[in-house]
Amino acid sequence: QVHVVESGGGSVQPGGSLRLTCVASGINFYVYTMAWYRQGVGSKRELVASITKLGSINYSDSAKGRFTISRDNTRNEVYLQMDNLRPADTAVYICKADHPVNIRNDYWGQGTQVTVSS
Repeated sequence: QVHVVESGGGSVQPGGSLRLTCVASGINFYVYTMAWYRQGVGSKRELVASITKLGSINYSDSAKGRFTISRDNTRNEVYLQMDNLRPADTAVYICKADHPVNIRNDYWGQGTQVTVSS
């Protein structure tokens, strides 16, 4: 019933750009904080960026200045524009719908692969 689906990943050269999209259904999207995490091979999952229903944004140090998170509450979508990509950005990027109160109402997507190499 609840679906969190990412798209937009792919392979790019260093310095390139990608735009990720996450579509959430089966939830009251407008009450959720939405976030992008990533997990590289041999690494633990880490938060990249998050955005609340009203547009308050946080970025990781590595994302700041290069990535832009945004959301469209009319479409139940959240986006991650990634510019000036580096090989260290290579990871599976995972979308999370984070309920503000109840951890049992948090939902994760399957992820989309981003590979940055020359």
